Amino acid sequence: MLTGGLVCAIGLLPWLSRTDPALTVLKARSAERDPTPEALRAIRDQLGLGDGPVALLGRWLGGLLRGDAGRSWVSDTEVLPAVAQALGASLLLMAGAIVVALGTVAVVCARTLWLGSRRRLGGLGPGGTGSAVLAALPEFLIASVLASAVGVQLGWLPALGWYGPQWMILPSLALGLPAGALLGRMLDDLLPAAFAEPWALATAARGVPPGSIALQALRRCVPGLLPNLGLFVVGLTGGAVAVEQIFDIPGLGRLTLRAALAQDLPVLQTGTLALVALAAAAAVLARLGVRWLIGPALRDGALHSLHRPAPPAPRVVPLVYGLVLAGVVGLGLPRDPLALDTAAKLQAPSAAHPFGTDALGRDVLARVAHGALDTLGTALAVSAAALLAGVLLGLLPRLSGPLVDTVNAVPPVLAALLVTGVAGSGPWTPALAVSVVAWSPLATHTSALLRQERATLHLTATRALGAGRWYLLRHELFPAVLPPVVRHALLRLPGIALSLAALGFLGLGSQPPSPEWGLLLAENQPYVERAPWAVLAPAAVLALLGALAVTAAGGVRLPRRKPNRQPSAQPGPPGPWMTPSTQPPRADTALTAVSPSPTETP
Repeated sequence: MLTGGLVCAIGLLPWLSRTDPALTVLKARSAERDPTPEALRAIRDQLGLGDGPVALLGRWLGGLLRGDAGRSWVSDTEVLPAVAQALGASLLLMAGAIVVALGTVAVVCARTLWLGSRRRLGGLGPGGTGSAVLAALPEFLIASVLASAVGVQLGWLPALGWYGPQWMILPSLALGLPAGALLGRMLDDLLPAAFAEPWALATAARGVPPGSIALQALRRCVPGLLPNLGLFVVGLTGGAVAVEQIFDIPGLGRLTLRAALAQDLPVLQTGTLALVALAAAAAVLARLGVRWLIGPALRDGALHSLHRPAPPAPRVVPLVYGLVLAGVVGLGLPRDPLALDTAAKLQAPSAAHPFGTDALGRDVLARVAHGALDTLGTALAVSAAALLAGVLLGLLPRLSGPLVDTVNAVPPVLAALLVTGVAGSGPWTPALAVSVVAWSPLATHTSALLRQERATLHLTATRALGAGRWYLLRHELFPAVLPPVVRHALLRLPGIALSLAALGFLGLGSQPPSPEWGLLLAENQPYVERAPWAVLAPAAVLALLGALAVTAAGGVRLPRRKPNRQPSAQPGPPGPWMTPSTQPPRADTALTAVSPSPTETP
């Protein structure tokens, strides 16, 4: 049903956007041809646009049932072979990116696995912020640096084309490194809780090798991330548009984007349908993987809660990052971000221009500082809305599961085009478009953690003592699920900021000369070899934002009530489902007799 609604919305795209599809197709076929009334009438007659969107959609669906997706409105070629070829290239690129991402995850989590398997973790928090900086960098920026430095200047690997395994390395690195850094941070956030569980303490006391303990800890934590890995797989296929364009890869993302911009409905509808089918397959495989890794413990309610041990909350490091970011913004605000100086084009950093100048002689520091106000403010608002929607929908997995699979299959640019068609173009269009898709990873993460938490032994014991749903949700489920999801939302904050600005660069929001960070990166990308500071400055500030978000997220936790708290002199009224004498104790108190404390030696 959701897939049908998405396909119908795509079929209405030209009419929703209030544009003449004949004019768009004419410009896509030949930009130099004059849009005379006779030429537009010929295109309408050829494509049957006069019959309306319902008739066009019906003909396309009828042909699809016979294995015929029609012909492209722009190139007049068969749609199915083109989509199948593009899907094959995207799947091959996806496989290479997954290998790179898994290697990055292993590097990010190596320290925690080594220390935790030897019971040396103590109160240490997550590792350094290098992975956070890597996760904050946009894929197209990494792709540009790799293509220009490794491919062109050094000549180690080919930087353009798609002809064999060697051409896969650079784009796989560009896609896999930031995604692996993000997944690695999420996994590294769960591992300390796994190493603090009774089974880990018992196996260490019995002399089990540390390598086996580390493998079991991975098996314990990976099920909570498998659904997000499935989302990452689909996102690679449909969202790798910039990387495919930089390396000239004929993938499905680039094909879908070009079809959306040209309003080539047969190609766009078929490509989107392929993405939705891939999303459904990835979701099914993720669910099967969760059941296989956890086993009967998920069914029998025999898991332990993955409550992260509470190390001292980081205070100095995020404060330093915050002061540096505030200092950059404060130094740049008094400067004029729009002042042109044609005699100072692409100047290197100096006392007059600490971040250098761009191709028009504008001060890069001023543009970075003024762009921070709009970019960060809107990104925070979108992140908060995505977090709220993700948590609420994640609590209802039967409702949100199919919706997540469908939403994740939509490339962000296509979502922006649909939102623009409905709401119109404006400064808030990118925020609305990103909000439409930004909640799905958080909802998936919430559902995965909630499913495991409901299968824990302490929740079973608390329920057996008479606790109701609201008590369990408030005192057991929320404290276990919300902190890691909030930390996940903070990890995605730099990516949301970049997505907002990137959509504005495509003409769906703020226009140049707006100093948004994504616009700065895109505008200065052609000059990365002559003036690398024009790209490195906004990229460094974006990486600083990622480091700030991650270090601040390390202290995100909900206060948990003490297990043996004495009743107050004036107790409140009992709940509707219990009396004061039947108030259930905390789960950790109820389980004292059946499992050792994480701080005790088994």
